[in-house]
Amino acid sequence: MKRRTIAAAGLCAVLARPALAQDGFPNRPVRFVVPFAAGGPSDIVARILTPRMAATLGQPVVVENRAGAGGVTGVDVVAKAAGDGYTFGIGSAGGLAISPNLGRATPYNPMTDLAPLTQGVLVPEPVVVPAASPFRTLAELVAGAKARPGSLNFGSTGNGSMPHLAAAQLLAAAGIEAVHISYNSGGQLATAILRNEVQFGFADLPVLLSNIQAGSLRALAVGTPQRLSWLPDVPTFIEAGHPSVDASNWHGLVAPARTAPGPLAALRRAAIAALQDEEVRRLLHDQGAIPGGGSPEEFGAFIASENRKWAEVIRRNNITAD
Repeated sequence: MKRRTIAAAGLCAVLARPALAQDGFPNRPVRFVVPFAAGGPSDIVARILTPRMAATLGQPVVVENRAGAGGVTGVDVVAKAAGDGYTFGIGSAGGLAISPNLGRATPYNPMTDLAPLTQGVLVPEPVVVPAASPFRTLAELVAGAKARPGSLNFGSTGNGSMPHLAAAQLLAAAGIEAVHISYNSGGQLATAILRNEVQFGFADLPVLLSNIQAGSLRALAVGTPQRLSWLPDVPTFIEAGHPSVDASNWHGLVAPARTAPGPLAALRRAAIAALQDEEVRRLLHDQGAIPGGGSPEEFGAFIASENRKWAEVIRRNNITAD
């Protein structure tokens, strides 16, 4: 009887170990996968968040850059990681809502293979022209394009990129034609607009903001519901009469869908706490981004709505990947 009692107690202790480990999560560093190279927008957001998340979790949060395929490679690393909570990552509109609808063989389903933690930031996409452009308003740009169909060029960062899809929304809403020219990066795109290689284009606000503020680029409208604090004199597309132009980039935090409930809840708490920190919000705002920090349910619904929106834009405009 005594031996059986001891054996039973030993078995209980073994069975209890996973629960104790889960309750003590984390007990070692946590990996934060960024699906782009160091220095890019996702990487900057991640490195602003990690100190505050580490303080909440009580363990280091180590950024690992896994660039490739427009953000798909890194998101796939997260989707296929173990569900122990020691790997999570950041995904953008490209990897979580656009690439899965471009006909690419995306190796994960953003709705079923990933667990949303919280939306990190919203990144406005203004449409801009060179300072020397004759178009001083969006209405003038549209009128100029209608007067000479196909005579204007617009730039993007590749077929199916956010700047491309935003421009496709504008062309469809305004009933105009323009020639698409693709560049390899936001920096190259901004330079092309500055040099009037292309007459207009959309890009992430952080890429354009310094040139807008310096007066070398002119913003005509922004794709957010309200005007932006950085550009208070620039109207929204709603104000400009084109409410269907609804384009903003974004970056949000996700974990593998199989992540155990305890670690998943801990990651969510740490992410939301970081995004609610006033210093973190100030640093993100300084980058030209609107801080998030809503609930996982809100972010999950947002990912689903973005998938529906961009799938329709891609279908209507017959857009394919590069």
